[in-house]
Amino acid sequence: MTQRRPDAPDAKLRAAALRYDAAADRAPRVVAKGEGVLAEEIVRRALESGVPIHESHELAAALMKFEVDQQIPPALYVAIAEVLAWAYRLEADAGAG
Repeated sequence: MTQRRPDAPDAKLRAAALRYDAAADRAPRVVAKGEGVLAEEIVRRALESGVPIHESHELAAALMKFEVDQQIPPALYVAIAEVLAWAYRLEADAGAG
């Protein structure tokens, strides 16, 4: 997830990365998060690895509150499930093309 405040175009970029392994995890985990240069590095590595990047101000702000390696709480399950479904659709579309 990435986010720049729409009302502050020169505000620092924020980014959070999630991992979900259905065999090992009960819920997705925050595996990286940061602002500014660190956020840019998270985005760069995701792009290099072919990881989809979803932009959401609200979700990125919520994920910044959690520690790295912390599972997301049930309150975010629906929002994260929607993002994961979006990412899986992107992968399926890329595989079909």
